[in-house]
Amino acid sequence: MSSVESTRSFDLDCLAVFRNSFYDCLERRSDALFELTEAVLCSDGPVHTLVGLSLAAEHRRGHGALYDGLGSGRIDFARLRRSVAGLPVPRDGDGRILLAVDVSPWLRPDAATSPDRAFCHVYGRGKGQAQMIPGWPYSFVAALEPGRTSWTAMLDAVRIDPDDDLTTVTSTQIREVVDRLRLAGQHQPHDPAILIVFDAGYDITRLAYLLVDLPVELVGRIRSDRVLALPAAARPAARTGRPAKHGPEFVLADATTYPKPQVSTHTDTDRYGLAEASAWHRLHPMNWADHAGPLPTIEGTLLRLRVQYLPGDRNPKPVWLWCSNPDATATEVDRYWRTFLRRFDIEHTFRFFKQTLGWTRPHLRDPHAADRWTWLVIAAHTQLRLARNLTHDLRRPWEKPASRPDRLTPARVRRGFRNLRPTTALPARAPKPSRPGPGRPPGSKNKQPAPHQPVGKNATTPTSTAGGG
Repeated sequence: MSSVESTRSFDLDCLAVFRNSFYDCLERRSDALFELTEAVLCSDGPVHTLVGLSLAAEHRRGHGALYDGLGSGRIDFARLRRSVAGLPVPRDGDGRILLAVDVSPWLRPDAATSPDRAFCHVYGRGKGQAQMIPGWPYSFVAALEPGRTSWTAMLDAVRIDPDDDLTTVTSTQIREVVDRLRLAGQHQPHDPAILIVFDAGYDITRLAYLLVDLPVELVGRIRSDRVLALPAAARPAARTGRPAKHGPEFVLADATTYPKPQVSTHTDTDRYGLAEASAWHRLHPMNWADHAGPLPTIEGTLLRLRVQYLPGDRNPKPVWLWCSNPDATATEVDRYWRTFLRRFDIEHTFRFFKQTLGWTRPHLRDPHAADRWTWLVIAAHTQLRLARNLTHDLRRPWEKPASRPDRLTPARVRRGFRNLRPTTALPARAPKPSRPGPGRPPGSKNKQPAPHQPVGKNATTPTSTAGGG
């Protein structure tokens, strides 16, 4: 057997094993939920409506079974998360696992009867056009691939309730993901630390404090108006009293407060021109929010990334990053900012979820049904990732051919998945003949209307009111 045939056989076995494992995770309405995922994978074109999936040939049941599966089905999420963590995880050239964490909202502004909606931050098309729209925010964790690509390995998704603290939810989610990777043998004690990247909006220093016992390194973007502190100088022997905890201030918006950087690197890139990275060691924030007891000092490396130009912007502003490694070397500094730029690959996955797989298309009332649909979409995307080397490029006449067979986009892999499906595992059972129910009698009215639900926080805190944002 040639190496190509051996690789194809291995990928086909991984796909079949995951499909059987995914079916075993469906505890109730398993056949309906599995065939709903099949319809997502094999439908022609983007998913626009949920009921339209019942017309796919792979969905052998009626539209009633489709809605009943989402409404009354049950998925063993813990087992499904372990199955996803046990699949091959992409790594960089050093064998390091790169993870990206971000929040993507499922906007539900008109769903007045849907509970647990929060105000989601949505960017407008112009500067200063951000809006707060009711919806269900989901926190995703994905493994990044090296190089420029639109593929990511989605590992976890958690819906954030209105009363949840984002930092607490994120730290718990990361801890559980890392534990599952270690339990699955993806990360050994001698392996490089897992690198996790965040965009702006996360309290990166507090996350570093909460995850200090894990084999991870954190890199996150911080605002350009932050004020950090340099390490405190050693106290002279003749001076008494409590030693200083903070050194001179490092004001990101004031260049006069910058000392000489400990590390400086220059890299020529084909997309951004000359990239200049400067790093200062052992900087820490001087205050935290919502921390009881003495304030710990969490030191890290501050990075300033300046590029020559951006697509459509010839005068880009510098990007400030903070990493949990307090003494980053020049090689590590370059790795951090390159990985941060790779973080934007998860945005391609979000767009594919919403525009092609129809993640936010269904008008579901129950947030638990939304959780089930979210994991069905993740399972579908995972199968596409496993099948990326098994399908053929069924490109349209106006589309450019792929540079290599392994460079197909998720949309093109989905286009050929229908032809691959008969060669892999098909655990769903055939539907049993049945008659539809009588439904509501003609002319009768709904005597139990759904109550309207508040948006935002439900618990009263010193800084918020019940039902407020």
